[in-house]
Amino acid sequence: MSITREQAHEILMKYMEGERYIQHSYAVECIMRGLAKRLDPERVEFWGIVGLLHDLDEEHCDWEHDLSVHGPTSVEILKKEGVEDQELFDAICSHNPKSGVKAKTKLQYAVLAADPMSGFCKAVAQIYPDKRIASVKAKSVRKRFTEARFAAGANREYMSMITHTGLTLDDLIDIALEEMNAISDQLGL
Repeated sequence: MSITREQAHEILMKYMEGERYIQHSYAVECIMRGLAKRLDPERVEFWGIVGLLHDLDEEHCDWEHDLSVHGPTSVEILKKEGVEDQELFDAICSHNPKSGVKAKTKLQYAVLAADPMSGFCKAVAQIYPDKRIASVKAKSVRKRFTEARFAAGANREYMSMITHTGLTLDDLIDIALEEMNAISDQLGL
């Protein structure tokens, strides 16, 4: 079975409890939808689902001790829920190269880049007095990107992989800010 956005959201809510994780899932979903509008306009919903479910296993595997289980555990959860979609499975796993699946398609490079970019944009918003994503300018994100100590956990190499889709890092930043701003209430930003 392939999966609808509604079914994906139901599964997400069944397996994810942490508000921070849920907000992160929504952030990556909206960025993926924005990227799809540019890269694969016929499949915006599917790209969004990849973003929504990319961290489905976050609270169900010991990824802190063995990063290779992050992604494959999501696939097992989805299979248990009756989902059979190899493209979805590979895309979810590709956002974590340690899972053994290396990005090869535009979709896979997009989720690899969108995941850390969502957290990076949130980190930039947090330094503003109002902590709102609407206050963040692309120029600020670009400036902070060059500061290695700022949001050190956000993998800049992965964000830069967006170039494998034909888009630039600037495109990714612009899309991420625009899409996250559109759902800022959902993101608490």
